[in-house]
Amino acid sequence: MSSTQPVPDLTAHIGFWLRRVSNHVSHAFAARLSRKGVTVAEWSVMRALYGKEPMPPSRLADEMGLSRGAITRLADRLIAKSLIMREASADDGRAQTLALTCRGRALVPDLAALADRNDAEFFECLTTDDRETLGRLLKTLAQRGHMTAIPID
Repeated sequence: MSSTQPVPDLTAHIGFWLRRVSNHVSHAFAARLSRKGVTVAEWSVMRALYGKEPMPPSRLADEMGLSRGAITRLADRLIAKSLIMREASADDGRAQTLALTCRGRALVPDLAALADRNDAEFFECLTTDDRETLGRLLKTLAQRGHMTAIPID
């Protein structure tokens, strides 16, 4: 026997609209970053290291909510691009730390400006109050759902 229950249209779901907007905002930002030779994931690592003392990959992984393996892969890519460096820890020669290179440190403000422009492009149609409300609501949902990992894809 077939079901006769009505099936709502995709657009009836808030998740549909969140995904639609998120995809467009994220893809536009990724395209902007790619022109600078950086991925969203790499930018996230660079921003997490910016203004901080060298830190062990394990601490960076914990702060970003990522696995140690993911941090190692991202660090390897950024090291190959001369944007971060891996060094022996000053406290323990067996341990390693990650830090931005001079080139990486100089690039972070430019990439941050791209993020700001991307946000402005997509959200300037909203009033300041609406942007603040949207931000507050999304943060509430993330906190309630224990969504702590930094989105990198």
